[in-house]
Amino acid sequence: MTVTGADVVELDRIAVHEALRVVGLAENADWDRATPCAGWDLRRLVAHMTAQHLGFAAAARGAGREAAHWREPRDMGEPARVHEAAAATVLAAFAEPGVTEREFALPELGGSFPGRQAVRFHFVDYVVHAWDVAATLGTVLDLSADVLGAALATARRVPDDPAVRGPGNAFAPALDVPDGSGPLDETLRLLGREPDRWPVRA
Repeated sequence: MTVTGADVVELDRIAVHEALRVVGLAENADWDRATPCAGWDLRRLVAHMTAQHLGFAAAARGAGREAAHWREPRDMGEPARVHEAAAATVLAAFAEPGVTEREFALPELGGSFPGRQAVRFHFVDYVVHAWDVAATLGTVLDLSADVLGAALATARRVPDDPAVRGPGNAFAPALDVPDGSGPLDETLRLLGREPDRWPVRA
């Protein structure tokens, strides 16, 4: 399907709200759990998610080159609350008229990108990070087939290039995708996740 600027903003909003939902499921004992992001516990993952929201919000408003906007918060004593505030900030920034026609400076991705493409990056990142949180907690995502299909279409466009893959980069190296994989599993594997290692807990 053709995804317009308005569509990608709405897709992103859905992904961000799903990430908010699953982060909200975490209890005090969960914040030290290991996550699919190697070396990060859940608190650190949510700190990263928070920083990305604030960085993308700044990029939408022309300040993406300023490193301060991309730093993880020092105070993560209440991770869900801090993350929720950052999510509100990026959703407000992306809801501004003409946002997909702007240029976004995204230092972690090596340059500037058209707004529609930048919002797509944020969208697929939050589908995957929502899954990261859900996997950590042993639960599942609640996203429609249309949303997952759009995430897969974006994941298929991410270059499998060592310059943008692996430690210190935005994406992990792609993994093989077994025949018959659904759109979420394929998206996860294309972006370096191993869904089979994170079973749903009853």
